[in-house]
Amino acid sequence: MRVIVNALLLQGGNVLLARRSAMRKAYPDLWSFPGGHVEAGETLEDALIRETGEEIGIVPLTYSTLGTIPDPNAPATYHMFAVTSWKGEPAILDDEHTDLAWFPIRDAANLPDLALQAYRPLLRALIAAE
Repeated sequence: MRVIVNALLLQGGNVLLARRSAMRKAYPDLWSFPGGHVEAGETLEDALIRETGEEIGIVPLTYSTLGTIPDPNAPATYHMFAVTSWKGEPAILDDEHTDLAWFPIRDAANLPDLALQAYRPLLRALIAAE
């Protein structure tokens, strides 16, 4: 079972989404969140900090868990984190993504090309909590 962390950067009612590269094996050219695989011996929090640093050049400062999402297409579990403050400016640093964009959370929940349908209820819960 693969264990994956995802960072939902939240700012002013918006969420940062990352478009996965068309060359990606899983969910190519779909909107997702920065993150990645937890390495052996690594905590979820350590993986969150490492992956966001590698992918978008930020260091999460304030974050909390939003829960988990099982992947219906692969033996994987996504651990979702709300990141509400960070050091650095998000930018694409590798070839895993082709675009970063801020979306109002409501608009993000309604995007037709989200990587996982399970993102929708998670995003709607964030709207309800505002």
